[in-house]
Amino acid sequence: MMNVQIFGVKNSSATRAAERFFKERRIPIQLVDLKQKSMAPAEIKRFIDRFGLPSLLDTEGKAYVDAGMKYLKMSDAELLERIQRNPALLRLPLVRAANRVSIGHDEDGWKSMLPT
Repeated sequence: MMNVQIFGVKNSSATRAAERFFKERRIPIQLVDLKQKSMAPAEIKRFIDRFGLPSLLDTEGKAYVDAGMKYLKMSDAELLERIQRNPALLRLPLVRAANRVSIGHDEDGWKSMLPT
């Protein structure tokens, strides 16, 4: 049986969309609410290795704009530290099923995770 992990926050419409997508297809999910539990560094690395650190940032989001990050020059280590402290900086949801991952509202990516 397939196991899908959704990293997001409960009040995010994109996180709810991912949750609904898999539930409608009767795929069991594990929702990790990033407001209650931060992602392990190894989990974040899995997404960074696939998409790159800049792709994980929600550059249009309120948290990114309010932090003035558009104008800051930061190392990857500093960016990672900020992401771990403030999950609102991420393009949510981050979805993982086995070795497949997706970021943001990505129905095509989610469909590719479904068993054939």
